[in-house]
Amino acid sequence: MWDWLAQPTALFGGVYGLLVSSSAVAALTEFGEVTRAARMDDALWVLFTALASALAHGYAHQIAHRDAQKHPGVWDVARAVLAEWPLVLTALPTTLLLCGAGLGWWHSEGIEYVAFGVNTVLLLCWGLLASRATGRTWGRAVRIGCADALLGVAIALVSTLLK
Repeated sequence: MWDWLAQPTALFGGVYGLLVSSSAVAALTEFGEVTRAARMDDALWVLFTALASALAHGYAHQIAHRDAQKHPGVWDVARAVLAEWPLVLTALPTTLLLCGAGLGWWHSEGIEYVAFGVNTVLLLCWGLLASRATGRTWGRAVRIGCADALLGVAIALVSTLLK
């Protein structure tokens, strides 16, 4: 049922999308404004960052595999970019939380902490489900999921500190 999670493209894109959006919200905790309009801008920033990352990764994969193809074309590039859908999909919870704050559905102040927490839980779940899809025991899968979540938090924080 969860076998699609064990696919390298889904794993890579999903984890990378969560890291991109986690890094973005971690940066917002220090540099972000809390007005509703600013939160709408933040939501667009996270979404466009994920889209740009998907485009860059898809295009880079296409270039890296160009030698294996006889005549790569526009459709091959488009297919490579569309294969990066997990990256964009996993950035949507952060985008929706920020957008909801921008629309006044919930408080704008502190929403980045909620988004960061949601992303951390999603990293744990992604690691857990992907581990289970590859046949790991529940105990091992939980440990892997926790390690994935902690590593994701560390990467997002380091990324923010470097900016």
